[in-house]
Amino acid sequence: MSFKTAPAANMAEIAAMVERREVGYSLESAFYASQEVYDLDIKAIFGQHWIFVASEAEIPDEGDFITVEIDTQSIIVVRDDDGTVRAIRNVCRHRGSRLLEDPCGSVGNIVCPYHQWTYRPDGELMYAESQSPSFDKSKFNLKQVHVRTVGGLIFICLADEPPTDFDEVASVIEPYLRSYKIAEAKVAHQTDLVENGNWKLVMENNRECHHCDASHPELITSYFPFLRYDESDITPRLQPLYERYLQATKDLDDVCKDNGVPRELVHELDTRETGFMIMRLPLDGDGASFGIDGAQLCTKLMGDAPTAKFGDLSLHMQPNSWFHFLGDHVIVFSVLPLGPDKSMVRTTWLVHADAVEGEDYTVENLTSVWKATNDQDRVLVEKTQRGVTDPGYVGGPYALIEDDVEAFLNWYVGRLHAYLEPTRESAERLGHLNAVAAQ
Repeated sequence: MSFKTAPAANMAEIAAMVERREVGYSLESAFYASQEVYDLDIKAIFGQHWIFVASEAEIPDEGDFITVEIDTQSIIVVRDDDGTVRAIRNVCRHRGSRLLEDPCGSVGNIVCPYHQWTYRPDGELMYAESQSPSFDKSKFNLKQVHVRTVGGLIFICLADEPPTDFDEVASVIEPYLRSYKIAEAKVAHQTDLVENGNWKLVMENNRECHHCDASHPELITSYFPFLRYDESDITPRLQPLYERYLQATKDLDDVCKDNGVPRELVHELDTRETGFMIMRLPLDGDGASFGIDGAQLCTKLMGDAPTAKFGDLSLHMQPNSWFHFLGDHVIVFSVLPLGPDKSMVRTTWLVHADAVEGEDYTVENLTSVWKATNDQDRVLVEKTQRGVTDPGYVGGPYALIEDDVEAFLNWYVGRLHAYLEPTRESAERLGHLNAVAAQ
């Protein structure tokens, strides 16, 4: 399936769209459908910011790797012989061949399939046949990419100089993640879902649950609907459910306090370069996990989780990821753009390393709710992509409870503005110089 793309837009036109973006409203059509905007997103967003790519559980042993495709760029994320997580360009330094084609696997050394240049997992060139006596192998190691691990989550940055606030963000997040010991977990299941929609529509859809009651019948059996309610909003019909919510909230508060686990909401989605939000929510029903009515899905708890009723620790990271950490398992999500109207959503379910499939959990039970939710979201994203390419589309206002969607777009537009500003200043200086020269 393909959708009509927006008319071509040059940088001056895109900069004008950035400047006139109306706060509280969805973006103009070209932001979701233009090839030129997509190309800019690859450079200004995915090329300049920290991108979540995997959990450490996906590369548990030395030599284990995954490959990450970001438009035309390919990155190898590998655990080297010392156990260090590395990110290196998947480009041979001889003639430019791709080195590893598989999405994941394990290597002793990385051998180019073209002329067998051979590299250690850390990127050091070991062997290059038939070179001159003056050839210096040390000058032809694989190019390194910035990589950071935070509580077992792996982030890369393709920029020469990555955002400097990542250490500060990591220091806030890591205490929340410590109990789960993600680096020691194992992968229970992983899916890649291609959605025929722009990556921003995927992220916007994720950043609100305004649609959940109507669209996610499996998921909402675990969630309380009171995240943005005031007590005065509670009707007599909702009162019993609200009282259950208050009790679940108190129980979660007590668990966190007794175990020295942070509970506070930290909301910095659009106030810094590395935007993020983290919060812990009580769950309804059994209050344990994402099973129907909050049922526990794995009998072996994650890491040092003190109880199955550990709430849903929800983490959002700009620009491409979200996470749910439960007492019994963890789910990590990443979005990568495949084109102006196509995206890939990768979902990975993690369990304790000692959890045994068929005894402690089943893949079907563990994944069913979020497989259904992901597919329901795919339908919504694809409907919206069709809509934003319709000549009748005009950006509409966000509801008050869609404030995190607004925060995502505010961050996105702000990052484009910061990226385009030096270019605009250079163009203005060049225009001035040309005018002076013409006098």
